[in-house]
Amino acid sequence: MNYRILGLSGLRVSAVGLGCMGMSHAYGAPADRKEMAELLADAVDMGYTFFDTAESYGTATCPHYNEELLGEALKPFRNRTDRIDLYFQHRPDSRVEPEAVASVMADLIRTGKILHWGISEPDVEYLRRAHKVCPVTAIQSRYSMMAKWNESIFPALEELGIGFVAFSPLANGLLTRCYSENDRFDPVADYRAYMPQFRKESFGQNKDLFRLLDGLAEQKHATPAQISLAWMLCRKPWIVPIPGTRRLSRLKENIGAGDIILSREEIKDIDSALDAMKMSDVFSGSPVKSKEA
Repeated sequence: MNYRILGLSGLRVSAVGLGCMGMSHAYGAPADRKEMAELLADAVDMGYTFFDTAESYGTATCPHYNEELLGEALKPFRNRTDRIDLYFQHRPDSRVEPEAVASVMADLIRTGKILHWGISEPDVEYLRRAHKVCPVTAIQSRYSMMAKWNESIFPALEELGIGFVAFSPLANGLLTRCYSENDRFDPVADYRAYMPQFRKESFGQNKDLFRLLDGLAEQKHATPAQISLAWMLCRKPWIVPIPGTRRLSRLKENIGAGDIILSREEIKDIDSALDAMKMSDVFSGSPVKSKEA
């Protein structure tokens, strides 16, 4: 495993992290708890040090399911701690000023409850205002070859020395090239049933993207998923993708992306191709509702 530092924070993490949401939320019924605990242990053995969870990744009967799963599974591998290494504001709240949030985070850091803090999906103004009060270590936003709109915040991140954690870096799995127009998802428990990139017609709309991925994968002796991750890893040293999985084979595949080198010229050519090609719409996120709603 390769490692990198998130911005100027000094927080060293594995170059590829593990998004744990799908183990219990959004991708069908929760996976077997024992199997996921074993998968997390395997991830540690491989060198993963960056695991992403949230209270909203729980189940209807156990809101803290995902957090408890990680806590139990990772307990043997780290000291008993009463802190969170990197704590994200899950989304900006329009009713609360960023300075107020940053002030609370500063207090949590001073008291040792968290070591670093970040924000998920902020705009530049929100980020700058929060960062002035308490330095932000990283932001976490959607980013993939199909979802490039958050590149607009990159100049500010470089200026301020803030890292970027990319969630859904494989467009919710589409860029693995493991799905076809014939795949169907549970409309009750699996969000992919409603994601535009998984509609039957989308596979035809994305044929140029698939052709690009397949060609690069063959050229680099890699998989399409590895190319998708390597593309962002080679763009900036402070980008860390957090693809999710329930399978050991995917865990190994994702970690291998860190060994694939794409030159600056290759990245430029890929970007030019992506910007010019037609592709389907891609899921851009669900509205976040307050618990009072």
